Amino acid sequence: MGMTTPVSYRDHSRAVLRLGVPLIGGHVAQFAVGLTDTIMVGWYSVEALAAVVLGGTFFFVIFILGSGFAIAVMPLVAEADASGDEVAVRRITRMGMWLSLIFAIVVMPLFWFSGSLLSAAGQTPEVSETAQLYLRIAGLGLIPALLVMVLKSYLAALERTRVVFWVTVLSAITNGFVNYALIFGNWGAPELGVVGAALASLAVQTVAIIGIVLYAVRALPEHTMFSRIWRPDWEAFAHVFRLGAPIGVTNLAEVGLFAASSLMMGWLGTLQLAAHGIALQLASLTFMVHLGLSNAATVRAGNAIGRRDALNLARGARVALLMSLVTAFVAVAIFLTFPEQLLTLFLSPTEPDRDAILAIGVNLLFVAALFQVVDGAQILALGLLRGVKDTRAPLIIAAFSYWVIGVPCGYMLGFVLGWGGVGVWLGLVFGLSVAACLLLWRFWGPKLTSLRQQFSPAG
Repeated sequence: MGMTTPVSYRDHSRAVLRLGVPLIGGHVAQFAVGLTDTIMVGWYSVEALAAVVLGGTFFFVIFILGSGFAIAVMPLVAEADASGDEVAVRRITRMGMWLSLIFAIVVMPLFWFSGSLLSAAGQTPEVSETAQLYLRIAGLGLIPALLVMVLKSYLAALERTRVVFWVTVLSAITNGFVNYALIFGNWGAPELGVVGAALASLAVQTVAIIGIVLYAVRALPEHTMFSRIWRPDWEAFAHVFRLGAPIGVTNLAEVGLFAASSLMMGWLGTLQLAAHGIALQLASLTFMVHLGLSNAATVRAGNAIGRRDALNLARGARVALLMSLVTAFVAVAIFLTFPEQLLTLFLSPTEPDRDAILAIGVNLLFVAALFQVVDGAQILALGLLRGVKDTRAPLIIAAFSYWVIGVPCGYMLGFVLGWGGVGVWLGLVFGLSVAACLLLWRFWGPKLTSLRQQFSPAG
């Protein structure tokens, strides 16, 4: 490892927090968009809530598959920046935008015909039709959403994380106001229900892309990011594609696990699906903290690779993992102490099925408490592995853990043994636990050993 100077754990902690806190805030603000939709639509009607939960899951599955190219931009730009290569920063980011745009255009028909796909997956005709109504509008937001994510990765890799936070906050505020106006027909606007929620989501993505492009142009003119952006750069295109495609499929494997759980909950009934949607929103909120720490770990790992510094790569990884563990234990305490209070935020006091949904939701939150630690550990390990440009082995690990272990266990416990929603969620616990163990072993074992040998004077 040469003349590497060890950085103190306190300094690593400060660096991770400086990067991670705005990223966590940005993820929470982005999550607030979906949370606002769920709360407001839930107050509108349980039927509308079930459709938006299903439609939102459908959108997110496609979005997360396409986001692999945006996520790949983060470690590549961090490494290029650490090694002082500004030309590579621009080339990588531009081709990330190219790949994201191509993906969005290719998958756009899926939103238009989503009703038939959802019906074929076993959802009721009424819920499928309403979800399609939502997706035909909200799906148009995929293009700006993916481009925003590329630019967020670019800025985060350059440690400009505060602007990522503020752009996302502005989007979330926009979503709240447009939702309030269009779902319920307030301030003289028409009452559009689910369609109003879809229009609000589209407005959010439009505000976000405008805000982040303006910042990138004004704050970083030296990168001339949008000058002759139509010109292809096939070497950088291939580089981003090779790293990003496995990331996208890995994301799909994980999100597909939760989407499969949503489908299985839909088979149990509308009330079970509504309770699942609420409990999943709450579990996802704590996941945003882990995701922000994971992003910070990716950037820090990419910087370490650019400096050929395996010692501080390992030290920074320990700090990020400890922070994730502390967050998980706080979430467990909250979920076990205040389950009903959390669930009631999403339901109207006059909802006739309120008590039934609460009874289902409380049990699901108890199971959600079980997977907090392993969920945080597996996403942190994925972030570290992406930072060192290891994406193919994690894809195999994720696909095995989520789909060979998680989904079959959920089905077996939920339907064969008759444990219902709790059984489906226990399948999530098993899948995430296996993923966490294998991914952590991959980073601390083969990968870190290989990097230490590569960066040593003899290597």
